[in-house]
Amino acid sequence: MAADEKTEQATPKKRRDERKKGNIFLSKDVVVVVSLLGTFFSLKLLFPSMYEALSTFLLRYMSYAYSKTEVTAEFISDMTIEMIITFVRVCVPLLMIAVLLAVIATAAQTKLLFSTDALKPKFSRLSPLQGFKKMFSSKSIVEVVKGIIKISILIYIIYNFFMGQLINFERTLKLDLISSSAYILDCVIKLVMKVSIAFVVISAFDYLYQWWDYERQLKMSKQEVKEEYKQTEGNPQIKGKIRELQRRMAMSRMMQSVPDADVVLRNPTHFAVALKYDGEKDIAPIVVAKGQDEIALRIVKIAEENGVQVVENKPIARALYAMTQVSGTIPEEFYGTVAEILVYVYKLDGKDLTGKKK
Repeated sequence: MAADEKTEQATPKKRRDERKKGNIFLSKDVVVVVSLLGTFFSLKLLFPSMYEALSTFLLRYMSYAYSKTEVTAEFISDMTIEMIITFVRVCVPLLMIAVLLAVIATAAQTKLLFSTDALKPKFSRLSPLQGFKKMFSSKSIVEVVKGIIKISILIYIIYNFFMGQLINFERTLKLDLISSSAYILDCVIKLVMKVSIAFVVISAFDYLYQWWDYERQLKMSKQEVKEEYKQTEGNPQIKGKIRELQRRMAMSRMMQSVPDADVVLRNPTHFAVALKYDGEKDIAPIVVAKGQDEIALRIVKIAEENGVQVVENKPIARALYAMTQVSGTIPEEFYGTVAEILVYVYKLDGKDLTGKKK
């Protein structure tokens, strides 16, 4: 069905959810190329110190071996320890650089994601049928084709390079050890550079393909987008009903507070504001209810039914309605006027200036 076709771009929520699951966009070829290139250039920089360490080790023990008629256990022990130390000095820096660059290349693509969801055991991973489907999925076929292309390019580059150097290889047989070693090292560097350039191009294409495939997998159908909107934003009809229910509950609570008011100011039918003041607790009169038109008339009616004084004051009623919130205090500029009204009301109700019965 057209409604089930995944034609819509992934929403931000969909991307966040997939990221939490560990489903992210990552090109492994980019990681490998960055690591190999970085290691190769590091090798060029570190080669003098590496060559010195290796040559010192070889010269020391070869000269020692030639000067002795027999090889002792102590000599073998010393040579083994020295060999391990030399290996650590030569290889460990390169290994650390390779690992560090791989981590940086991965972190740059994943934005430092660490998800435990991918580590959780899933029964589907143990299913032979799922494994069979995965083996022959379109993604697996693409990976196989990519592997074949990479191997073919590698073989082609190496073959062409050696065919072009065949005559020079024959000439190296007539050179001394140092000259031939320098030539071979130069050939290795040139070959690595050719392979690196080829694999940089391959990794760039792989990066674009992985991005395209990731975006394709994340696509959503129109129905999925609608369902997500309902979950995140809520069904508009339900939200409307909830807001209406909340409004009614707030209105009911407000009307229940009117009998506790000290006075209701009205204008005379359009606005009504109910005020309450406890001189021992409140810093200023509090608005316990307010309304306009029909609600204003209901407030006045409840006040009259419960013996709350109703005072008509058009400007004050209108101003307080516009400038106050229910459960909030009145603005300071109205303290004097409202105080006069309360004193008048308290006299009518037989209360003292704090609002308490005498």
